[in-house]
Amino acid sequence: MSGAAVTAGPRLAVVLLVLTAVAAVVAWFGRLGHARQIGVAAVRAAGQLAAVSLLIGAIVASAWFTAAFVVLMCVVAAWTSGRRITGRGGQWWAALPIAAGSVPVVVAVVAVGLVPARGIAVIPVAGILIGGAMTATSLAGRRAVDELVGRRGEVEAALALGMGDREAALEICRPAAGQALVPALDQTRTVGLVTLPGAFVGVLLGGGSPLAAGATQLFVLVGLLAVEAIAVVVTVELAARGRLRRPAAGPPRPRRSWRRYAGSVQ
Repeated sequence: MSGAAVTAGPRLAVVLLVLTAVAAVVAWFGRLGHARQIGVAAVRAAGQLAAVSLLIGAIVASAWFTAAFVVLMCVVAAWTSGRRITGRGGQWWAALPIAAGSVPVVVAVVAVGLVPARGIAVIPVAGILIGGAMTATSLAGRRAVDELVGRRGEVEAALALGMGDREAALEICRPAAGQALVPALDQTRTVGLVTLPGAFVGVLLGGGSPLAAGATQLFVLVGLLAVEAIAVVVTVELAARGRLRRPAAGPPRPRRSWRRYAGSVQ
């Protein structure tokens, strides 16, 4: 260890292997269904972080490379979130809420000078905000699609009362999808009392003052609330319009198709 930073070496490798094994074994024993995915995720994280660590110097030195890397972040986030929601097919619609939530905020904070227009500053901020948008999109999308599949009878009832396809779907899926904001809200409410998140610790490790660390973390948390709120609203709209749906699931795009859909999944 050097100060409070983790040092790469054999001890870190052993600790990571043990923690990954514990997580996988617990998931397998508890029949959570993600034991293999835990191992794959850990290996992928190690490989991806190793590659980024080697390339980051070249990336942050060029504005074009920085922009390309931010675009790559959005693409990977959209693919990951879309697959999590839809399983397969139509997953690229997830790019819309992720980009709508994160890109305007990143551009705005750089434009007003809050974040320097340098790769070393833009990439971490963009990564945090895009990651938050991805998480909110995944949670909101899954909840919205699950509600529309599981409560299709209620959607039919709303249609029978004269509501449109979109309005009927929104009535059912919006409250559940809104729960995707709960993690960000809880983290913001309890920061400093329960957790000291990464941005705060990172500024301190970089030699910044506690006041600067607190200001940075406050910006990150409030920025995440804005980003995730936008992402959830756009995700719910896409689900209600049938753009985000699993194969043979979710509200179909054309009107008058709810009864056909309901019959196909019964």
